[in-house]
Amino acid sequence: MTRYKVTVEYDGGPFVGWQMQANGASVQAALVEAIRRFSGEDVEVRGAGRTDAGVHARAQVAHFDLAKEMRPDQIRDAINHHLKPAPVAVLTCEAVAADFDARFSATRREYAYVIINRRAPLTLDAGRAWRVPVPLDAEAMHDAAQVLTGKHDFTTFRSVQCQARSPVKTLDRLDVIRAGERITVHASARSFLHHQVRSMVGSLKLVGEGKWSADDLRAALEAQKRSACGPVAPACGLYLVGVGYDLV
Repeated sequence: MTRYKVTVEYDGGPFVGWQMQANGASVQAALVEAIRRFSGEDVEVRGAGRTDAGVHARAQVAHFDLAKEMRPDQIRDAINHHLKPAPVAVLTCEAVAADFDARFSATRREYAYVIINRRAPLTLDAGRAWRVPVPLDAEAMHDAAQVLTGKHDFTTFRSVQCQARSPVKTLDRLDVIRAGERITVHASARSFLHHQVRSMVGSLKLVGEGKWSADDLRAALEAQKRSACGPVAPACGLYLVGVGYDLV
């Protein structure tokens, strides 16, 4: 039995999320079925993060154990063949130590949230970004975002359905960068609360519109109340872009 680590890219639009659920297609289920088709084995595929419905990934990481002996590149190609036509692709596959765990071995997770700041409707980016038609001050958003970095109680930016034992997290990075009409919010931490990134982005949008100041954002954080949060940004703009490990 060999454990394999895969890096997976997917469009979250057609899925109910990463996790296997009874109410629709999931990315996890698509991978399990693709592996079963070429190997004949029923495996458990465990991911580094349980992305919600509509959330995308450029570099989700998962692991599974396989008795069938094949080279990692053959496994990658076989999975991709059987994933068609689902918008999911295994980018890399490698054999790892038996104690590697995609979720619990992770020391860093990185997300990017994409805003398209323009009046015109989205065409190429439809379903893959949040269109905000009113002008946004990305510089003010970035400056205010630094209020949220560091170790805090993020109850305000936590879904009421969040199952994490503690609302205290350390946010290592929260940068807002504009390139033309595209504004990208980059967030990095060891782990995140449910809806934390989308909640922070929704509140930063209020700063960009001039409706909130950095002090208002700080007050929302310190309130430690979900009702103090701004509107939650839609799922379509969120991407899991990286998962870091100290040793693999």
